[in-house]
Amino acid sequence: MKKQTLRLTIITASAIALGVLLGIYVQPAVSGDSAYEQIRKYGEVLNMAVKNYVEDVDTQKLTESAIRGMLNELDPHSVYITAKDMQRVEEDFKGSFEGIGVEFDVVKDTITIVSPIMGGPSDALGIQAGDKIVKIDDSSAVKMTREMVPKKLRGAKGTVVKVHIKRSGEKDLLVFDITRDKIPLNSVDSYFIIDGTDVGYISANRFSATTHDEIVKAATLLRSQGMKKVILDLRNNPGGYLDQAFRIADEFIPAGNKLVYTKGRRPEFDEDFMSTDFGDFEKIPLVVLINGGSASASEIVSGAVQDLDRGIVVGETSFGKGLVQRQYPLGDGSAFRLTISRYYTPSGRLIQRPYSDKAKYYGGQGRDEGEEGDNIEHKSETSDDSANARPKYSTKGGRTVYGGGGITPDYIVKSDTIGFLARNIRAKNLLWETADAIMKLRGKEIRSTYGDDMKKFLHNFNISDADIDRLKQLAESKEVVWKEDEYKIDEVFLRTAIKAQIARAIFNNNGFTAVMQKLDKQTMKALELFPEASKIANLK
Repeated sequence: MKKQTLRLTIITASAIALGVLLGIYVQPAVSGDSAYEQIRKYGEVLNMAVKNYVEDVDTQKLTESAIRGMLNELDPHSVYITAKDMQRVEEDFKGSFEGIGVEFDVVKDTITIVSPIMGGPSDALGIQAGDKIVKIDDSSAVKMTREMVPKKLRGAKGTVVKVHIKRSGEKDLLVFDITRDKIPLNSVDSYFIIDGTDVGYISANRFSATTHDEIVKAATLLRSQGMKKVILDLRNNPGGYLDQAFRIADEFIPAGNKLVYTKGRRPEFDEDFMSTDFGDFEKIPLVVLINGGSASASEIVSGAVQDLDRGIVVGETSFGKGLVQRQYPLGDGSAFRLTISRYYTPSGRLIQRPYSDKAKYYGGQGRDEGEEGDNIEHKSETSDDSANARPKYSTKGGRTVYGGGGITPDYIVKSDTIGFLARNIRAKNLLWETADAIMKLRGKEIRSTYGDDMKKFLHNFNISDADIDRLKQLAESKEVVWKEDEYKIDEVFLRTAIKAQIARAIFNNNGFTAVMQKLDKQTMKALELFPEASKIANLK
């Protein structure tokens, strides 16, 4: 039996190698290497391992490790994706999944609703932030892990799941029969007109298949509500689909401009992306927010805005990724991404940072942070060291910009930091737990007082000293050392952050973001810079 199993395993391994060899034979390698010989070498090693290794060999595991090692020799963004991970990746970038439509966390062994997803079946049934799911289909949900929850709550559209919910202020459990549906994974986090202004604020967390449509929908709605200017927040947006970046930039930039172009080793990967006359927001003053977490597609949009003098870029230097990947599926449901070209901003900039040392690359080495303040002429990036000098380019209006190290803003604003106490409290999720405790005590009153009037909430709701005492007790119960001098340093942040969590429970992410903006130096500075943005774009 063992000999028969071994023989079958060797046949399987040989078939894998043969399949790859046939692929090489049918479509010869374009490189100078003898790819056929390298595949044959791999097949020999794999067969010998299967035949002679001291223990049974998992050929799939060995092959996946070999693929990872191969791609690791290329660049940081050429990667292998297992079949298991592909489902999550596809959901993230297709922009939807099928389920009940809630954001959740597991707090004290109990599934707690952070927020129902707007327009989803849970939202339609009146499920609220702070609700605790204690049973799913008549089985206890207590002590369920975060990984187990989606397996229980997600499912095919049209199927029904029964959830039993404990809600503060309600004596009995609430039972909901939720019909699963297609749930949008919105890439636009929040959008609203900033209180007391005519400035629309739109934040996007990635570039999925629906991002362009989401941003246009948000901007159109805000314009109908009186928006005259717009802040596009791409901070911590790691990118995604290149075509979405091009289409979003096209909404703001007049026709006839090159927005981005790509160059690869193979000519079929060379493309030019030109702006059209279909943009709906070409005359509106624009500020784009970026930081070190803004990469790829975020840099395409901010680079086009900067190079074409369409508005100004504010914040901190972006990540510095100028490589384009194509995803190739494999027969077992897995896939790999391979870098096929580099992209260039309208002025000709390649903003890719060096990546020979990948640890330093992901640590941000090569990003020119610059000095905080006005950088319209980009003098913060000049260097007397010719060995480290970055290549110079010119914007449409003649300003100097630099390549090779991400997109450096036109106005540099460093993000604020918080103290030791606040970091510990935030790390243990105690801000949310305090807000949850407040909602348990007086959530009905708060909802009744403010309803859907977010402006009223922003102006009138405050965190009391009793609420801070509750935070202190909770912190000390989690072995966080509470020092009054440290609290005084972080008091404004802590009060604001708790208020923001309560705002999220009532107004979703719009509420959270609107509250936290009061402490957001970068957004507050952006509000001041619209005269400069209009001047650079020649808008009247």
